[in-house]
Amino acid sequence: MSLLDVKNIEKIYTTRFGGQKVRALKDVSFTVDRGEYISIMGESGSGKTTLLNILAALDKPTKGEVLLEGKSIVSIKEKDIAEFRRNNLGFVFQDFNLLDTFSAEDNIYLPLVLARTDHKEMEKRLEPIARKLGISDILKKYPYEISGGQKQRVAIARALITGPKLILADEPTGALDSKASDQLLNLFSQLNKEGQTILMVTHSVQAASKAGRVLFIKDGQVFHQIYRGDMSGDQMYQKISTALTALSTGGGSRE
Repeated sequence: MSLLDVKNIEKIYTTRFGGQKVRALKDVSFTVDRGEYISIMGESGSGKTTLLNILAALDKPTKGEVLLEGKSIVSIKEKDIAEFRRNNLGFVFQDFNLLDTFSAEDNIYLPLVLARTDHKEMEKRLEPIARKLGISDILKKYPYEISGGQKQRVAIARALITGPKLILADEPTGALDSKASDQLLNLFSQLNKEGQTILMVTHSVQAASKAGRVLFIKDGQVFHQIYRGDMSGDQMYQKISTALTALSTGGGSRE
């Protein structure tokens, strides 16, 4: 069943100096089914971050529509956007976006505090998430006291605690070493198996190879996509690598 429908999205920016128009996205359409795990890949400047910002309701398209469970996120009033994000979306960023003056626990609670959730309810939600992510023993510590991998787990807990329909991840392994990256990707796979829908922007072939589908963005368009099907992780990795090589050298065909 479709959770997210992206229909004919176009984004045009006007440069500050000279007033030139730059098309960042052109006629982008795809759907995300409930429970899918999708990676979005593309070279720098391809439009993938612009696309993620539109899906996160951080930016609006020049044309087109984005529907979450059949409801338009493009037409949400400015005063209601923050509440919409809290109630529907979870975010995981490359640089964690944790507040250094808050403990790990308070960073996780933040979206619930903003939603004025009862403290007992917050504690009830946090306990199973912290146990699953292996961060129960660091909840009272501050971001500067924990490792990068632990920071990212705290960020994931913050994303999960609102019970989001969709997790949007922007280069989540970008600031992690290989061991922490592997742990994070295994965690994402586990969450997806439990039913969580995940959409991840990444440059990493290793990260993308964990997904069930990979969308390739080139020159602001969905140029190609790969479905995992019954491929192994190694086969998926090789298929993605081949596709990236073809895209960077001008080969391949738009799908």
